[in-house]
Amino acid sequence: MDAEMMAQLSSWGPIIILVLFFYFLLYRPQKQAQKKREAMLGALKVGDEIITLGGMHGKITALNDQTVTLCVADGVSIVFERSAISAVNTPE
Repeated sequence: MDAEMMAQLSSWGPIIILVLFFYFLLYRPQKQAQKKREAMLGALKVGDEIITLGGMHGKITALNDQTVTLCVADGVSIVFERSAISAVNTPE
């Protein structure tokens, strides 16, 4: 290799390192978290106790593709978007 080609390759090195840095430390973990969240939302079923993004705790009484109906107290049901579910409250 001649000196000119080595200079061109060395100028691309930092750019390649930055691309790899952004992929492995930012993009890939975010995609994995998104897949995990989509799997959690897809696995919801009637009777699950959940927590919404706003912090409301309740039990699922009905659900469809877009909405989830929660029973938050005796005789009190609230309808939420499915995307408003933060976590499934699993008994430990």
